[in-house]
Amino acid sequence: MNITAAQTAISAVTLEAADAVATEAFYAAAFGLGDQIRVRTTQAPTTGFRGFVLSLVVSQPSTVDSLIGTALDAGATVIKPATKSLWGYGGVIQAPDGVLWKIATSNKKDSGPFTREVDDIVVLLGVENVKATKQFYIDRGLTVAKSFGSKYVEFEAPAGAIKLALYSRKFAAKDAGVDPEGTGSHRFAINSGTAPFTDPDGFDWEQI
Repeated sequence: MNITAAQTAISAVTLEAADAVATEAFYAAAFGLGDQIRVRTTQAPTTGFRGFVLSLVVSQPSTVDSLIGTALDAGATVIKPATKSLWGYGGVIQAPDGVLWKIATSNKKDSGPFTREVDDIVVLLGVENVKATKQFYIDRGLTVAKSFGSKYVEFEAPAGAIKLALYSRKFAAKDAGVDPEGTGSHRFAINSGTAPFTDPDGFDWEQI
């Protein structure tokens, strides 16, 4: 299968919500990520953990606090309060549409002027078999950037593109601070230049 890196680059993600207008307004107020976050209407049933977490990687703690603050002001709820840890500083919130967002930095102290700039958007998929799903994506043309056995995999992404990473479903839920059980629709799609497909865990890729 001859697929180029440009085709597999993730340009946006589409979130499905019962009220697309309200959901779009929330994301504009909370994060201001533009057309990288798209929303469409659905009534597909979903309960519990949807199997994915969206992560905003930023440069310093003040940016984490600012983004979490505007998300909470717009109607999000706290799942894990922002705190320092061995790896840095961050927290997890849940948007009104049910999507889990992790906002984090590897730095424990501010190193420059205040900014709301987002360095990376990362799609963290919680999968049943990390090694098998890793190979599936390699076969689809993605290149591994980091890999820690069956625990974590991160794929390369061009500058400006959304990154893709894999956790086990249980670890992804634990890291986000929620129960791993969940059923129904993911209410989520990944947008890229490659032909549409569905991965082993039911996550849809759509061509744009």
